[in-house]
Amino acid sequence: MPFSAALKQIVEGVEGGLGAAIMGYDGIHIDEYLREDSPMDLHLLAVEYATVLKEVKRTVDVLGTGDMEEVCVATERSRVIVRVINDDVFLVLTLERDGNYGKGRYLLRLAAPKLRELLS
Repeated sequence: MPFSAALKQIVEGVEGGLGAAIMGYDGIHIDEYLREDSPMDLHLLAVEYATVLKEVKRTVDVLGTGDMEEVCVATERSRVIVRVINDDVFLVLTLERDGNYGKGRYLLRLAAPKLRELLS
Protein backbone atom coordinates (compact mmCIF):
# COMPACT_ATOMS: atom_id res chain seq x y z
CA MET A 1 0.00 0.00 0.00
CA PRO A 2 1.52 3.32 -0.95
CA PHE A 3 1.30 5.84 1.88
CA SER A 4 3.74 8.28 0.28
CA ALA A 5 1.09 10.90 -0.52
CA ALA A 6 -0.02 11.13 3.12
CA LEU A 7 3.59 11.26 4.33
CA LYS A 8 4.48 13.93 1.76
CA GLN A 9 1.49 16.02 2.87
CA ILE A 10 2.69 15.87 6.49
CA VAL A 11 6.31 16.77 5.69
CA GLU A 12 5.46 19.58 3.29
CA GLY A 13 2.68 20.83 5.57
CA VAL A 14 5.00 21.72 8.43
CA GLU A 15 7.77 24.29 8.45
CA GLY A 16 11.09 22.51 8.89
CA GLY A 17 9.76 19.06 7.96
CA LEU A 18 12.55 16.74 6.80
CA GLY A 19 10.87 13.37 6.41
CA ALA A 20 8.18 11.00 7.63
CA ALA A 21 7.90 7.23 7.73
CA ILE A 22 5.56 4.44 8.73
CA MET A 23 7.39 1.64 10.52
CA GLY A 24 6.63 -1.49 12.47
CA TYR A 25 7.94 -1.99 16.00
CA ASP A 26 9.77 -4.97 14.53
CA GLY A 27 11.82 -2.54 12.42
CA ILE A 28 10.07 -3.38 9.15
CA HIS A 29 9.80 -0.33 6.92
CA ILE A 30 6.37 0.21 5.37
CA ASP A 31 6.78 3.54 3.54
CA GLU A 32 8.55 6.88 3.79
CA TYR A 33 8.78 10.33 2.28
CA LEU A 34 12.01 12.29 2.54
CA ARG A 35 12.51 15.88 1.42
CA GLU A 36 15.11 15.96 -1.38
CA ASP A 37 17.54 18.15 0.55
CA SER A 38 17.14 16.23 3.81
CA PRO A 39 20.46 15.16 5.35
CA MET A 40 18.86 12.26 7.26
CA ASP A 41 18.85 8.54 6.69
CA LEU A 42 15.22 8.22 7.70
CA HIS A 43 15.10 4.46 7.29
CA LEU A 44 18.02 3.92 9.67
CA LEU A 45 16.62 6.45 12.13
CA ALA A 46 13.22 4.75 12.20
CA VAL A 47 14.74 1.28 12.62
CA GLU A 48 16.81 2.48 15.59
CA TYR A 49 13.84 4.25 17.17
CA ALA A 50 11.74 1.09 16.81
CA THR A 51 14.06 -0.59 19.31
CA VAL A 52 13.79 2.31 21.75
CA LEU A 53 10.01 2.55 21.33
CA LYS A 54 9.54 -1.12 22.17
CA GLU A 55 11.20 -0.43 25.53
CA VAL A 56 9.18 2.74 26.13
CA LYS A 57 6.00 0.85 25.27
CA ARG A 58 6.95 -1.96 27.67
CA THR A 59 7.65 0.56 30.44
CA VAL A 60 4.31 2.31 29.90
CA ASP A 61 2.58 -1.08 30.12
CA VAL A 62 4.42 -1.98 33.35
CA LEU A 63 3.51 1.38 34.92
CA GLY A 64 -0.12 0.99 33.88
CA THR A 65 -0.42 4.60 32.73
CA GLY A 66 -2.47 3.82 29.63
CA ASP A 67 -1.53 3.30 26.01
CA MET A 68 1.48 5.12 24.58
CA GLU A 69 0.35 7.80 22.11
CA GLU A 70 3.35 9.97 21.28
CA VAL A 71 7.07 10.27 21.95
CA CYS A 72 9.37 13.18 21.10
CA VAL A 73 13.15 13.26 21.06
CA ALA A 74 14.89 16.63 20.71
CA THR A 75 18.57 16.80 19.80
CA GLU A 76 20.97 19.59 18.90
CA ARG A 77 20.07 19.37 15.23
CA SER A 78 16.59 17.91 14.98
CA ARG A 79 13.37 16.79 16.59
CA VAL A 80 11.76 13.41 16.08
CA ILE A 81 8.07 12.99 16.81
CA VAL A 82 6.62 9.49 16.93
CA ARG A 83 2.86 8.86 16.88
CA VAL A 84 1.41 5.40 17.50
CA ILE A 85 -0.88 4.15 14.73
CA ASN A 86 -1.71 0.76 16.26
CA ASP A 87 -0.08 -1.96 18.38
CA ASP A 88 2.25 -2.91 15.53
CA VAL A 89 2.96 0.30 13.62
CA PHE A 90 4.06 3.88 14.30
CA LEU A 91 4.42 7.11 12.35
CA VAL A 92 7.62 9.13 12.66
CA LEU A 93 8.21 12.76 11.62
CA THR A 94 11.62 14.40 11.60
CA LEU A 95 11.93 18.16 11.85
CA GLU A 96 14.75 20.64 11.73
CA ARG A 97 15.61 21.82 15.25
CA ASP A 98 13.63 25.05 14.74
CA GLY A 99 10.79 23.41 12.80
CA ASN A 100 7.18 23.94 13.82
CA TYR A 101 6.89 21.27 16.49
CA GLY A 102 3.28 22.08 17.41
CA LYS A 103 2.04 21.81 13.85
CA GLY A 104 4.01 18.62 13.33
CA ARG A 105 2.29 17.04 16.35
CA TYR A 106 -1.08 18.26 15.07
CA LEU A 107 -0.58 16.80 11.59
CA LEU A 108 0.49 13.44 13.02
CA ARG A 109 -2.54 13.37 15.32
CA LEU A 110 -4.80 13.99 12.29
CA ALA A 111 -3.05 11.44 10.07
CA ALA A 112 -2.84 8.53 12.53
CA PRO A 113 -6.55 7.51 12.45
CA LYS A 114 -6.64 7.68 8.65
CA LEU A 115 -3.51 5.55 8.35
CA ARG A 116 -4.86 3.13 10.97
CA GLU A 117 -7.95 2.65 8.81
CA LEU A 118 -5.86 2.04 5.68
CA LEU A 119 -3.76 -0.54 7.51
CA SER A 120 -6.79 -2.51 8.75
